[in-house]
Parts: sequence; structure tokens; C-alpha cells
Amino acid sequence: QVRLVESGGGLVQAGDSLTLSCLFSGGIFSDYAMAWFRQAPGKERELVAKISRIGSTISYTDSVQGRFTISRTTAKKTSYLQMNDLKPEDTAVYYCAAKNAPTLNGRPHYWGQGTQVTVSS
Repeated sequence: QVRLVESGGGLVQAGDSLTLSCLFSGGIFSDYAMAWFRQAPGKERELVAKISRIGSTISYTDSVQGRFTISRTTAKKTSYLQMNDLKPEDTAVYYCAAKNAPTLNGRPHYWGQGTQVTVSS
């Protein structure tokens, strides 16, 4: 059974940086496309960034383009979300997701438990 464990969330000030990590276990990491979603209070969960299983295809939601960077390291079975120039509107619970497919389109197969990111103004 695939398991995803996020870490790295916290409370920061506007303009600061954070890096989230997602440790993958229970499967073959290179078989899975990875993504980061977020859900703010009272809002629907939204896709933030995704990366294909070989890392060749990456995309971001418009609001984080140029500020966030998604990556993955096969040796460590980990996906990362580097977040720079954080804004209060980035405050949300961030979820790691995985899908056994070349790219993560549609609903993921697996979710992490989430990590809270809070950005104060």
C-alpha cells in the first residue's frame, strides 16, 4: 500500500520561503506521477503543481507560477515543493498526491495527510 507523508509546513511571514517534502513508500516511486494540492478554509481543494513520473513535464496553477517549484528525487523517494515569496493567500493545508500513471490527470490514487502552511501579513 502506497503511503505519502508530508513535512515542512509551518507559520511564516509574507515574503518568506518554505520547502515541503513528501516521502513516498509502499510502491515503486518512479511509477507514480506526483502533485501538490492545497485547501484553504471554506474553499475547495485545488491543484498547485504536478510533475510527471519521469520529471519531464511540470505545471503550476497560475497563482504560484514563478514562486513555487515542484521537484522529485528518485533516490530519496521524495517529492518537494519549494515555495518562495509566500503570500497570506497561500495559507492552506497542503496535500501530497500520487497516481500510478505517466502524468497526474484527474483524481489521484493516493493522498498524504496534509501539512499546514500559514502565512502572516
